[in-house]
Amino acid sequence: MEQRIKSIDEEVKAFPVNSKEALENFRLKFISKKGLIPPLFDELKQASVEEKKKVGKLLNDLKQLAEGKFKISLDELENTVLEVNSHIDLSLPVVSNKLGNQHPLSLTRYRIIEVFERLGFNLADGPEIEDDWHNFTALNFPLNHPAREMQDTFFIEKNPDILLRTHTSNVQIRLMKEQKPPIRSIMPGRVYRNEAISARAHCFFHQVEGLYVDKNVGFADLKQTLYHFAQEMYGKDIKIRYRPSFFPFTEPSAEIDISCLICKGSGCNICKHSGWVEIAGSGMVHPNVLRNCGIDPEEYTGFAFGMGIERVTQLLFQVNDLRLYSENDVRFLRQFKTLI
Repeated sequence: MEQRIKSIDEEVKAFPVNSKEALENFRLKFISKKGLIPPLFDELKQASVEEKKKVGKLLNDLKQLAEGKFKISLDELENTVLEVNSHIDLSLPVVSNKLGNQHPLSLTRYRIIEVFERLGFNLADGPEIEDDWHNFTALNFPLNHPAREMQDTFFIEKNPDILLRTHTSNVQIRLMKEQKPPIRSIMPGRVYRNEAISARAHCFFHQVEGLYVDKNVGFADLKQTLYHFAQEMYGKDIKIRYRPSFFPFTEPSAEIDISCLICKGSGCNICKHSGWVEIAGSGMVHPNVLRNCGIDPEEYTGFAFGMGIERVTQLLFQVNDLRLYSENDVRFLRQFKTLI
């Protein structure tokens, strides 16, 4: 026992205590109830009187050495912390809590909703996991349309096809199936497409689509609605143009472009050096789509449009890389307090 006490004594002296973690390890190893020293006192109780006289003093000296080293090291560490923090001026006013702010895509989404609500459009929502009929077939997509292919769409199941929706047009189908015209709604939400990630595209993005079905709805109504939207979002001086296009679910169809706000029309990577940026696709609802939803195209007509919220936000805040919105860099996100 005498030899063990001397061995532990050497360990106590050599044990480095240069941090709070090391100090706690020292306490656990030597001083705590399960440490090396307390069990020696229990063992001493069973020893003979002669051995108690021989090692009792050594054991008490060991205990005092360990406890003394622990107390001195603790004081030294606390004094070090005080010295490090001595430059802090406690008389300075408290730094106020920093309030968070909304994501730029959320700011744009709420602004788009506000503009269309003033035009009488209400909000509608639907599932992000959708079946083929609501996502493709009811929207007049041919069976061999490339959007149905595995390389272009995120399929979850096959036969029957279940997929992540590629647009919020599925909500339009559900609306027309569930209620009779007049219908005037917008459908904001997240959509998914198997695209290469770049400054202009991402495999997921946010979209707002709109639908207006009633008697005597014409292309002039569509044109004036989107022209009003562009002016409300970007200002009265914004230039807008309509280009003929093709979509399976609208006829006639048009792409909506506005003058690039990033380069002011001089040409950049966002507008592909054309001076124009597409913000929406639109057109008159195809008669086949109306029939698929149980609406008589001889009695009712309608228009539909869809736009990416990321693209609208890019132009609104003049951000030149779409990937920044999903990287969660607070240095980027902190800049957006409200819409300009």
